[in-house]
Amino acid sequence: MLNNKTILITGGTGSFGKEFTKTVLEKYPDVKKIVIFSRDEYKQFVMQNMSEFKSHQEKLRFFIGDVRDKERLYRAFEGVDVVVHAAALKQVPACEYNPFEAIKTNVSGAQNVIDAAIDKKVKRVVALSTDKACAPINLYGATKLCSDKLFIAGNCYCGSQETKFAVVRYGNVAGSRGSVIPFFQKLVNEGAKELPITDIRMTRFWLKLEQAVEMVLEAIKNMQGGELYVKKIPSMRMPDLAMAVAPNLKIKEIGIRPGEKIHEQMITREDARNTIDMGEYYIILPEINIEHINYKYPNAKPVSDDFEYHSGNNDRWLSVEDMRKLIKDL
Repeated sequence: MLNNKTILITGGTGSFGKEFTKTVLEKYPDVKKIVIFSRDEYKQFVMQNMSEFKSHQEKLRFFIGDVRDKERLYRAFEGVDVVVHAAALKQVPACEYNPFEAIKTNVSGAQNVIDAAIDKKVKRVVALSTDKACAPINLYGATKLCSDKLFIAGNCYCGSQETKFAVVRYGNVAGSRGSVIPFFQKLVNEGAKELPITDIRMTRFWLKLEQAVEMVLEAIKNMQGGELYVKKIPSMRMPDLAMAVAPNLKIKEIGIRPGEKIHEQMITREDARNTIDMGEYYIILPEINIEHINYKYPNAKPVSDDFEYHSGNNDRWLSVEDMRKLIKDL
């Protein structure tokens, strides 16, 4: 699928970008080139010198640039076959405090990627989304919902060209930078007497980084254009996670934070009429009419009209022992 292809990853020095690059190099030894597009020269330097990438330098290109800079994107997209758009401002409080900056990167940056991909005849583009884009209650989620809509509508602007756009939505990745597991572990290492939980009713999905990468590869392989992919993954209860990390510590409920939900939401009831069940994942098909695409999924099943998918109504749950085992693997 990706052999003899040139792939570009925006925000490529992040957790996803590094794991995606490593996976592609392992699964597709004849990949032509992987371009790491990001704005932080130090992170690029660190990634270049990671042991898993040192032997692949002839296939890696490190391109300094910002998705806000359309001219730079046009230069970077020259000769690229596949783009994975992972660049975004992602911290909820930072986006609330710097809303104009969030819009410039997450919305205007998305439009720049779409324009550059069409004009440079990129074949396939997959944009990464977030659970916070589903019925958003904070600015980060609102900008990502707008980004999702832009990428899906991008399929209407391609004309007779072969450029296709799709979106992959997933929640917080377990163990990634900024997630709750390393935060809990840090508190334990510092000798904390209790672990803070905003609300004991809170649930979250458990997504491993490699699962996020697998879903993006699935989208690249099978996308027809305009789909929003949601992977089926297990849920966990936050008090159970605290017990898995530190069974001897007390839990302190500190109150829900601004912009936070009790359950991590992926598909709303309003999305149900456009959602199909593919077995291991769901696809939300576009509401808008994309004239040149006739969706064919012979193994798909429509979901019920009152269907919704969030971490609180899941049929897959992790026990405390399950989480202990998974934490050891992180």
